[in-house]
Amino acid sequence: MPHTSRTPNQPHLSSRPDSPSRRRLPELSPIAVAELDLDGPDGEVLSLTAVPGGPPLGAGGIYALVRLRGRPVATVLGQIPAGEDPAEVLTAAFRAREGRYEPPPDDGPAVPPATTVVVATRERAAQLARALDSLLAQDHPDFRVLVVDNAPVTTATRDLVEGAYAGRVGYVHEPVPGLAVAHNRAVATVRDREVLAFTDDDVIADPHWLTALTAPFAADPGLGCVTGLILPARLTTPAQILLESHGGFAKGFEPRLYDLARPPADEPLFPFTAGSFGSGANMAFRTEALRAVGGFDPATGTGTPARGGDDLYAFVRILAAGHRLRYTPGALVWHHHRETWQDLRNQAYGYGAGLTAYLTAVLVRRPALLPALLAKVPRGLAHARAITAHRADGGEAAPGAHGAGTYPWPRGLSRLERRGMLYGPIGYAKARGRLRGGGKP
Repeated sequence: MPHTSRTPNQPHLSSRPDSPSRRRLPELSPIAVAELDLDGPDGEVLSLTAVPGGPPLGAGGIYALVRLRGRPVATVLGQIPAGEDPAEVLTAAFRAREGRYEPPPDDGPAVPPATTVVVATRERAAQLARALDSLLAQDHPDFRVLVVDNAPVTTATRDLVEGAYAGRVGYVHEPVPGLAVAHNRAVATVRDREVLAFTDDDVIADPHWLTALTAPFAADPGLGCVTGLILPARLTTPAQILLESHGGFAKGFEPRLYDLARPPADEPLFPFTAGSFGSGANMAFRTEALRAVGGFDPATGTGTPARGGDDLYAFVRILAAGHRLRYTPGALVWHHHRETWQDLRNQAYGYGAGLTAYLTAVLVRRPALLPALLAKVPRGLAHARAITAHRADGGEAAPGAHGAGTYPWPRGLSRLERRGMLYGPIGYAKARGRLRGGGKP
């Protein structure tokens, strides 16, 4: 899947397959999600806390974000025996795996620029309220929050923003459905902010998220985009555990700088491997750079026949325009993964469709990039085969209902993703046709 490649210091929650493809998800016990704060590789435990709203920590599986001196450096999965101290078990597991790991040095202090945080939403007022509460608690010195109400059928979102959040959160109505359309409404609306940050209504933002996400713009004038770390807020259903066991949305704990002038050796299809740069739930753009490339392609994204790809399109367009893109793991949001088997099926198909829809969009709007893409295809196919073989091998054990489980990525989801890939260009063409006809994408 384009968003689910394994990254350094992020353990799988799965293990070697021992059964044929399943039509249903395996039975898995819920896994608690927590944060483990250490004062150094060999230092004392400062705290172990459950992610807000999660179950209490105790015996059973715990998936923890490890911080060293406040900085996210890894995740660790532990099975806590009854009567044992969860913090001690998780700390021992981290030290056994990482040794005397030290995070890379900070880039240095920088005052983050004035920013507007954009949250596009549609009929999910309860989730939106949870996200807004976390956004309003940010430690960024100069920011605003703007909600884009996308093709609403009720007044629930407007009532929430203009009631509970009056004077603290802005509101814009966008009647045309589509995530890219909603984001473009924000781009057109915000005129006095150097940076536009985007997140979703199903996240909880760490209090330092926005500062970490936007400070790099002040330190590097050539940056056009910054993305951050996305970790699961809940691992309570089999679908959530299975998704995270195969990488989830996280891109690792090592900062990376992407520059078209210096292609990374480990990404043969760069810059078309946009799924490795980040995800739309945690991204920010220099406003003038995003406007200069025309914003997001309105024929992509959730809510259109293309099903997705709006974030990936924007990443590649920013790079192709000569800007740099930085991934910074210090910018953390907790994401509420989808909960059911059908959700996961829809997600797999949508990822496949969004991947080829965004590639189609890039080539339609920037046909000069076609020779570069064709030249990279042979190495890219070899790289994809290697990744597929690695995923088929599985990874570390996941605690299940009967001990350590053996749960490969279901072949049915891979087939759905491939079907989505075949459909993506068709979906994009349908969306463009509707836009040209003056209808909804």
